[in-house]
Parts: sequence; structure tokens; C-alpha cells
Amino acid sequence: MSLTTKIRSLFDPTMYQGWGNRRKYFEGWYFKVVNASGSRAYAFIPGIAMDEEGESHAFVQVLDGTARKSEYFPFDAAMFRPSDRKFGLALAGSSFSAGGMTLDLPAVRGTLLFSGMVPWPSRWYSPGIMGPYTFAPFMECNHGIVSMDHGITGSLVINGEEIDFTGGRGYIEKDWGHSFPSAYIWMQSNNFERPGISFKASVARIPWITGNFTGFIAGFWLENRLYRFTEYNRSRLTKLAVDGSDVEIRFSNRIGTLSITAPFDAATGLAAPVRGLMDGRIEESMTSVISLTLTERATDRVIFSGKGRNGSIEIFGDTATLMPR
Repeated sequence: MSLTTKIRSLFDPTMYQGWGNRRKYFEGWYFKVVNASGSRAYAFIPGIAMDEEGESHAFVQVLDGTARKSEYFPFDAAMFRPSDRKFGLALAGSSFSAGGMTLDLPAVRGTLLFSGMVPWPSRWYSPGIMGPYTFAPFMECNHGIVSMDHGITGSLVINGEEIDFTGGRGYIEKDWGHSFPSAYIWMQSNNFERPGISFKASVARIPWITGNFTGFIAGFWLENRLYRFTEYNRSRLTKLAVDGSDVEIRFSNRIGTLSITAPFDAATGLAAPVRGLMDGRIEESMTSVISLTLTERATDRVIFSGKGRNGSIEIFGDTATLMPR
């Protein structure tokens, strides 16, 4: 690993970030694919995990959102081979990049190609979705967006069944660090009434030098414009309520207000990192319906109101700690 590679990856969060790490570290990419009819939704999560003693392994986690099943395929860490030039990695017989993925797993085989990628805007002083927090060296968990929305071509054979994803929609994000936050809400959908619309939001309890704080990042891609609501661009989290399985969140800034309501549908268990080791457990739904309303602040005009199907939602920890104060 060269200094050039380390600097290049810092300013390109989609790339592998773990150069030089040997212990208490994880990194994983979340590839979500939904077929054209919306009847089948999957997530494929390749990554690497290192515990505090330096024991490590690579993995691909497969989530079948409609059947509500998940499988975890571990591999020798030496099989994890990330590119030092751009986002791309090979893992055993599988490969992953912004342009597509080829899967060669015991239960999944095939190739999907992606087109029309929608990356999160990046500047040298604010690389990717983390903004200036990219340069904080002690973050518990970092986040990145590879593509908010893109088209899919190809098919996969999953447990003996060939599933055609051509004409469907895809989404790619990633996380890296040593542990997921102690409490968070995360949600995403890019299956709305018409194509070209995508939404993601996360609210989490973030450890900091002076204690901790509630951080949030939300993005709504509509008509080739990204509406951003983040803690670092002076947006505000004005409402967060979790009532049983129902979630309600509202973000506001000088542009407008984004209101979200989402019943948390039946979920599936996934492995999650704790101090680098993938022995935690979270629950994710991929069949929730997320209702969004975006209102222009100056005029109260409703810019958009609609529902995102095949919504992915995770709710973890004591969400009361996330409430606006």
C-alpha cells in the first residue's frame, strides 16, 4: 500500500478505505437490486472483517428481501482483492464494481451490468456523503454512496431459479470503520411510481470528542436534482418518532422540508460489525413502503408526494436517544 493509494482512496470514498488496517476493522458494500416488476428484491454485501486480535475473513452476505432469508458466505481474507485505482474488488470467483457484479457463490451465479449511475456529489473539501467528517480519523462508522440509482441488465441464477433483473433498478452504498452506531435508523428506496427517483436517509448516534451527538444524512434524487439534508449543511432534524413499527422523520433546511413516514415491514436478520468482528445482529426489511413529501420552504408548494416500494429499513438500538432536543 502506497501513500498515493491512501490519499486517492481518502478522496474517493467508494474505494476500499482499509489500506494498512490489520485489526478491529470492517468494510462492506451494499448492492441492492430489484427486478422490473418489483416482485424480487435482493441485497448482496461483499466485505472484509478484522477482529481486535487481527483474525480476519472476507465475506459475501446475501439478503433475499421478498423471501426474508439471508445467507452468509465466509472466505479466506487473502481472497479479498480491492483495486488501488478505483472502486472495484475481486473475492474468490466473484467481482464487484460500479459498472456491475459477477457472482460465483454456492447459491448464486450470474452477471448484472449497471448503467446510468447517480453518484453523490463530491468536492475536494467534502468528498462524498460524509462531507467534512470524511477527515475525522476517529469515526466509529463511516458511510459512502456509490450510486443513488441506476439501471440493470442481466440475470442471476439463485437457488436454481433464473431471475431476470433487466429493466430493474439498483442502488449501492457502503460502510467502514469498526462498529455500527449504538442506535440508528436507516432507510432507502428507488422504486417509485416513475423511474429516476431515489431516496435514502440515516439518523445515528455518533461518538465524538466531547461525548456524542445525533448525526443525520438524507438525500432525495428527483428530476436530476439531489435535495440534501445533512447535519453539516445546516439542515435540521425537526421530528423523529418511532411508534411500534411505524417511523416518522422530518428534515428541514432553507430549501424545503422532507417528511417521511414508513411502517417497518417484516424483517430478516443480518450479521453486523462489532469492533471489527461480524458477530452483531441487525434486522432489515426490504418490503416496506416509504411515503415522502417534499415541500418548498418559501411557498409551501408540494414539490413531490409519493410512495417508494421495496423500501429497505433498519431500526437498531435505543431510538429515544436520536430524538431532537
